[in-house]
Amino acid sequence: MFTSYKVIMLLMKFFLVKQAITAKLKLELSDSQKQLVRQTTLAYRDALNYASHVAFENNKMSSGVALQKKVYHQLRSVFGLPAQMSCNVPRQVGATYKSLWTKVKQNSEAIKSGRTKKRYKGLDSAPKFVSRTCALNYKRDYSFVKDKVSLITLSGRIKVNYSGYNKHLELIKKGVKIGAASIWYDKSKKNYYLLVSLNLEVPEIKPEDIKQIKGVDVGQRYLAVATNIQNQTQFFSGKQVRHKADKYHKARKSLQQKGTRSAKRRFISLSGRERRFTADVNHLISKKIVSPNTLIGLENLLHIRERITRRSNKKASSKQRKANRNRSLWAFAELHSYCDYKAILSGSLAVKVPAQLTSQCCPKCGHVSKQNRPNKGLTFSCVACNHTLHADLVGARNVALRTMLLRQDFESTGRISAVPDVSHEETKANYLSRFLELRWSADAIPTFSEAR
Repeated sequence: MFTSYKVIMLLMKFFLVKQAITAKLKLELSDSQKQLVRQTTLAYRDALNYASHVAFENNKMSSGVALQKKVYHQLRSVFGLPAQMSCNVPRQVGATYKSLWTKVKQNSEAIKSGRTKKRYKGLDSAPKFVSRTCALNYKRDYSFVKDKVSLITLSGRIKVNYSGYNKHLELIKKGVKIGAASIWYDKSKKNYYLLVSLNLEVPEIKPEDIKQIKGVDVGQRYLAVATNIQNQTQFFSGKQVRHKADKYHKARKSLQQKGTRSAKRRFISLSGRERRFTADVNHLISKKIVSPNTLIGLENLLHIRERITRRSNKKASSKQRKANRNRSLWAFAELHSYCDYKAILSGSLAVKVPAQLTSQCCPKCGHVSKQNRPNKGLTFSCVACNHTLHADLVGARNVALRTMLLRQDFESTGRISAVPDVSHEETKANYLSRFLELRWSADAIPTFSEAR
């Protein structure tokens, strides 16, 4: 699918750019208030599991509206939930079943195409909700009153002091548009947090406001390589992340073999720690990549894992199995999303460009060949012009060139992409032919010098 040619930006409107961020507020609860919040979150969790079983028994229904008609009165009378929460429960359960049905369909397609032989078992039993989370609607289930937040519980409303990141607190005080929220319980710290959605409205970004072009190539040996048309390059090594991933894998394998209750608790704690570590690394990288007044090009890697051929049979070597594991844990989509929202907040734009042939195309002469990257190593050597460079830097330069072409379309048409109204294959061929005409040379871009 080449919808990225037509819809390049996520969450982007050219008259007004909207960006949603999440503010994490620590609730400073007294002992009695903590008990009320605990009672509410546990009742909400039990209601989710009840609605999940009802949906499973009714042909695994995914319609929140249909499920609400079946469970609403029971949620009110048996679990004691307020009216709005009783509407949120079937809506949340329905969304869960929709995502599971999507995975079932994707799995059946993968089996038909021969990509896998394993059957997806996510809908063999009713999904179980474990965490103490509770969805809240603004001005119904919660609201901000002066310097406190008013929360609904099963025994009425309570007013609670809160603390958090100063910039988030300032936005709330200034009256930013506030959306839904959820109560989240941190088991390790034994604290409740309120995760509030804040919808920011960013002024329109015009083509003349964009002063820089930057291309970002993502990978596993180097998590990201970013370069602009002035040849200012940033390399972000993935060596530390892969080393950490190997340590976590060994620890998980050991805990799985042990199989005790304490090992299972440790396993859950370990997975959360690994997820937070990866998110922290991606936050640090995206923060360094994003700069003001910049059009940042990102590769469109949709369904990249399905396109990569793997050796997953019993004859696969330990090295091949390790490579498969690293691909599965590759968090490039998270890094892209962080670059996207950080770009909007800094007055920049993040766009997706087609990733086809970025690692095989020579940015100097335009020659395309798999032989340009022997053994898929880190050295790019063009067989036509003998241009030699770091392979990931070549990918970043090609992404930057394609982003520059999109910027030209933006200036001439007022859209981030000028797309002809033709079929899928013609659109693909048209774009690839335009991209292959691009050259990274001093004649084309007189403001930069060749990298050594």
